Amino acid sequence: MKIFLILYLFFGLNCYLYSQEVLEILPPNYIRSIRLSGSNGIQSGNPILQLGEELHLSFDDIIGDEADYYYTIEHYNYDWSLSQLTKSEYLEGFDDIRIFNYQNSLNTLQPFSHYELQIPNSDTGNFKVTGNYMIKIFSAERELVFSRKFIVYQPIAQVGVAIKRSRNINFIDQKQVVNFSINSPDLLLKNPEQNVKVLILQNHNLKTAIKNVPPQYTIGNELVYKYDEETSFWGGNEYIQFDNKELRATTADINFVEVNELYHHYLFPDFTRAGEPYTFNPDINGGFVIRNLRGNNSDIEAEYVWVHFQLKNYDALDDGEIHLYGKFNNFVLDETTRLSFNEETGLYEGVRLFKQGFYNYKYVLLEPNGVLNEGFISGNFDETENEYQVIVYYRMPGARYDRVIGLGTANSVNISN
Repeated sequence: MKIFLILYLFFGLNCYLYSQEVLEILPPNYIRSIRLSGSNGIQSGNPILQLGEELHLSFDDIIGDEADYYYTIEHYNYDWSLSQLTKSEYLEGFDDIRIFNYQNSLNTLQPFSHYELQIPNSDTGNFKVTGNYMIKIFSAERELVFSRKFIVYQPIAQVGVAIKRSRNINFIDQKQVVNFSINSPDLLLKNPEQNVKVLILQNHNLKTAIKNVPPQYTIGNELVYKYDEETSFWGGNEYIQFDNKELRATTADINFVEVNELYHHYLFPDFTRAGEPYTFNPDINGGFVIRNLRGNNSDIEAEYVWVHFQLKNYDALDDGEIHLYGKFNNFVLDETTRLSFNEETGLYEGVRLFKQGFYNYKYVLLEPNGVLNEGFISGNFDETENEYQVIVYYRMPGARYDRVIGLGTANSVNISN
C-alpha cells in the first residue's frame, strides 16, 4: 500500500509540474534594451524561427560592471507547460554557458555593458525539434535574471490566412477577424479536433494571443476556421512614435531637450484619439530600432535618455491606470510605463529611460479588474494596419511533445467583408 501511495504521489507531482504554464521572468531595472530575433534581424519580442534559423539575443546592463551572465534553453508544450523531452532530444551541444561576447559603452554619459548571444555557436548547436522554447539568463550567482519565449516551426502544413471585417454590425468598423485554413498534404493529421491546436497573434504579441480554437469544419484534408467572434481582435489604431537618434536637437516629436546627469527629451503632448476619425500613420506595429546618428556602432555608442511623455485625456478612468505600451519592453505594464495625473498641468505624465533610437508606442488603459483596454485612448478601427500570425501545432498519437508544423501570415491592409 505504501509503494502504491509513493508511486501515486510521484507521478501525480510530475504531471502537476508538467501541466503548469511557465511565465516569462521580467528583467530588473538595470537590464535594458532586450532584443530577441531570428537571423533576419526583425526584432519581435517573442520571435518565430524556422527550424535551422539562427537566434540572436542582445541586452544592456546599465550597471556597467562587466558582470557574468549564463544562458539555458528549455522546451515547452503548446500550453507552455514543460515538455517531457530531455535536453539532448531538442538541442545540439550544451547550454548553461557563459555569454562571452560583450562590450562596454563608448562616449556615453550612462555607462553600460552590451551583451550579445547567437545560437548556434561553438558550444550550443541547432534546435533539433520544433515547438515552444524559452531562453533563460542567469547571473554568476545562479539567480534567474530574465527569460524570453520564442517559437520554432517547420513549414510542413500550408496555412492560408485572410483578414475580414466583423460580421457583427456593432463591431464592423472596430474589429478585425482572422479566417484561415490548414492543409497538410505531406502529413496526415489524425483526430485534428484533439491533436491540432492553433495560436493566433496580432503584431507578434503573445500576451493577447487567441488560443484553443478547434477547426470549425473540414473539407477533405483541409481544416477550416471561419469563425467571427472567436478569432476576432480589436483593430486598435496605428502606433505613434518618437525618434531621438539625435541627442541635442528638437524634432517633430521632441519639444525641448535638457541635460542633467543624463539627457532629458520632452515630447510634445499626445491626445486621446478614441472618437476621432481614423488617420493613417505609417508605423512598425509597436517595434523599435536602436540607432545613434553620430556614432559608428549604435549598440555601444547610443546614449540612454530620459523620455518624458504627456497625454491630454478628459475621459474618466474609473480607477484604471494609463500605461505606455509597445515592444520596447515586450508589451509589459509596470511602474516604468505608468502615467500619473499632474493637477498643475492637467495632463497625464510619465518618464522612462530609453536607449537612443526610433520607438513605436501607444497609450492603453489597465482596468481595475486587470483587463487591458487597448482602444480606450487610441480607439479601434477596422482600417488599422496590423500583422497577423497563425501558428499550427500538432501532437501525433503517442508523441511526447507538440510539433509546430506551420505558420501563416496576413496583413489587414487586405481586409475584406
